[in-house]
Amino acid sequence: MKTDPISEQDLHGYVDNQLGPERRAEVEAYLAVQPEAAVLVQDLRQQNRLLHEAFDAVLNEPVPIGMGAALRRRHFPLAWAASVAALAFGLVAGWAARDMTQPAPGPAAFAERALRAHLLYASEKRHPVEVPAEQEAHLVAWLSKRLDAPIRAPALNQHGFSLLGGRLLPGEDGPLAQLMYESVDGERLTLIVRRAGRNAGDTRFQLLEQNGSSVFYWVDRDYGYALSGSIGKNRMMDVARAVDTQLRHPSN
Repeated sequence: MKTDPISEQDLHGYVDNQLGPERRAEVEAYLAVQPEAAVLVQDLRQQNRLLHEAFDAVLNEPVPIGMGAALRRRHFPLAWAASVAALAFGLVAGWAARDMTQPAPGPAAFAERALRAHLLYASEKRHPVEVPAEQEAHLVAWLSKRLDAPIRAPALNQHGFSLLGGRLLPGEDGPLAQLMYESVDGERLTLIVRRAGRNAGDTRFQLLEQNGSSVFYWVDRDYGYALSGSIGKNRMMDVARAVDTQLRHPSN
């Protein structure tokens, strides 16, 4: 029996639990072999969570008495009034989602996205990475192919961190490579790499801090890098310098 191709609408329906059992099974089979679609589903779930955190309290508030009286005076049909309310919420939520998922372009926006991705995946217990470190050669080759540029996984063992694995992430202007490292104490760092565009120049280390987590980000020729973690600013800076040194001088 021929099945219809999986569309983005199917992915939204899957995230919102709006699919029947058969179609849901088809989508799950599709996600198992389509890592980019799986990343999109994870991003949609994260977006839904953020929207609920931002607006559930508003939705649960009672309708103001004055508004209800105004609607009755104008004899609006109830269904029409509900549609207007839903549209208004959709506009507000959509604008909020735009702010959360589509920051203004530039290094700072890249750093914010890198930090969000770190907080999302570093807390995962069972699926922190898509490809484990045991398949490092495959991981590096796969990410290099998807970014259309050579990617390397720096060795951070001297700083107490070993490679845990990595994954592919969607970016504003192309795919991103995320590498995750872990210490024996369970602390995790993530390094995100993106193509920065030719002649991007050199941008020295910059720091973004949010709620106890830090991200050092910089641009080196055709690449942008963002190292995120919660191990203290000074230690993070030491690791960032080690990453930069290894990437600039592969023999080190």
